[in-house]
Amino acid sequence: MSAELLVLLIVIMTALAFDFTNGFHDTANAMATSIATGALSPRVAVALSAVLNLVGAFLSVEVAKTVSGGLLNIGGVHHMALLHIVFAGLAGGILWNLFTWLLGIPSSSSHALFGGLIGAAVAALGASGVIWTGDQKTGLINKIILPAVLAPFVATLVAGLGTYAVYRLTRRSPKDKVSTGFRWGQIGSASLVSLAHGTNDAQKTMGVIFMALVAHGTYTGADDIPLWVKICCALAIALGTYLGGWRIIRTLGKGLVEIDSPQGFAAETSSAAIILTSAQFGLPLSTTQTATGSILGTGLGKPGAEVRWGVMVRMAVAWLFTLPLAGLVGAFCWWLADLAGGLAGVLVVATLLIAASVYMYLRSRRNPVDTRNVNDDWEGGLTPPSRPRETASA
Repeated sequence: MSAELLVLLIVIMTALAFDFTNGFHDTANAMATSIATGALSPRVAVALSAVLNLVGAFLSVEVAKTVSGGLLNIGGVHHMALLHIVFAGLAGGILWNLFTWLLGIPSSSSHALFGGLIGAAVAALGASGVIWTGDQKTGLINKIILPAVLAPFVATLVAGLGTYAVYRLTRRSPKDKVSTGFRWGQIGSASLVSLAHGTNDAQKTMGVIFMALVAHGTYTGADDIPLWVKICCALAIALGTYLGGWRIIRTLGKGLVEIDSPQGFAAETSSAAIILTSAQFGLPLSTTQTATGSILGTGLGKPGAEVRWGVMVRMAVAWLFTLPLAGLVGAFCWWLADLAGGLAGVLVVATLLIAASVYMYLRSRRNPVDTRNVNDDWEGGLTPPSRPRETASA
């Protein structure tokens, strides 16, 4: 087996590892509100979300095309150099995902990935390695920055109006019947968000793997994304989703707004509509920012609801720094891999990535969040107070 082929296999495995972290990092986008209102039990919620993420990954490839050919200017770059760039970018995305998961902050997995890739490309090729502006199908500003700025505001507005309308229309109905009815509605709306998440986020990893395959020469940019790539990415994100990112589920479900079932239904419906629309147009939207904006909108749209603005500020700061900090990590990983050179460089970075990932996992066990405490009352911290328990999940 040649060194270049071995590097390709490591890149593919790393991409699937990122897809796995994307799954458990973003489970909250679909299921946090349903878990918080009791519409679904925690385990049923993540299982349902996993299945629908799996199905959604096969519904479209527009986002994958954007990622594989619309962000990096990689024409003429040597195969091994391009594989190093992709690998370093994935490492940056994984480390940021795990770091924000450890803190319970719902940052954008999409922007972590793009930040890592952009940082590695700039470190390797200079500013010309990134397509900053382009036509309707390419360009960092057109495809990433503008949707990132607009999505949370649009989601907040749509969910706020929807929540106000729901409470206005049901103001004379018995509260217990309204609550029960919307809990049933949440099962459908949360399922739609999970399906939409699969059509958007799983495709990003498909696009990265296809980029690596093109770099290796296995495929050309004109080829279709192979079926085995779609299947592997769909399975990886589904498995990560089933693991359940309980730390982030708790923050979105309990930390930002105390959610009732009508609010949860409005938030999930708004998120699903926006994410599905973006996937249709090939926009690799941040599902996290969309879902968070929707939840914020429900707090603003419900009369008398409380929004914890301190939590919102922490989220917004994480959003602001995700692209640049993931980019710095991606650039550092590329520099380290390039310093060692070839296969040895990739192995050095892979070893550090595994060590850092294990450390953050072990660190999370000091104050675990799982199905037993994910719905505990919010007491100002991103994780509830430690207490003895028999088992702990991610």
